[in-house]
Amino acid sequence: MSTLIVAFPKIEEAKAVRSLLVRRGYDVAVPCTSGAQAINQADNLSDGIIICGYKLSDNMLYSELYEYKPKSFEILLVASQNLWEECHDSNVVCVAMPIKVNDLLSTIEIMQQSQIRRRRKARTTPRQRSPEEQKIIDTAKHMLMEKNNMTEQEAFRYIQKCSMDSGNTMVESATMVMSIFTDA
Repeated sequence: MSTLIVAFPKIEEAKAVRSLLVRRGYDVAVPCTSGAQAINQADNLSDGIIICGYKLSDNMLYSELYEYKPKSFEILLVASQNLWEECHDSNVVCVAMPIKVNDLLSTIEIMQQSQIRRRRKARTTPRQRSPEEQKIIDTAKHMLMEKNNMTEQEAFRYIQKCSMDSGNTMVESATMVMSIFTDA
């Protein structure tokens, strides 16, 4: 589950929202009053949601916070509806002031589910190898095919199995296979 950062210009507001979220089982970082504090908190975390007001105590607007935050974080703006027009151009999600608990919680839940889907998709998307890395794997496959009379598919699976068994990348395992044959 991603971490929530609460940033409002008044510490009492930030603490109240944090307390509400903690009671509901959310992981919430230290409440912040300035944009700089929120960005600093976000830099120390992997991903999450920054719940903030329109303007923070250091005069940083939510739009500036959006620009400076890490890419793995999303912004949830808590503001009056007349300020929402500005949000439609960016990827900032809005919740109406005064805060309705159910609206806030359901919006956070939707945002977290979206982050989980993005993380899963990033994990399932295979990493593209550079031409140099692919050349190393191909060379190791050809060495296995020549020396051990394997088919290309068997050689690939052998390198893949070595990689999984050792916890190394395919390139590292291919390099080890090549070093075995060059040392002999």
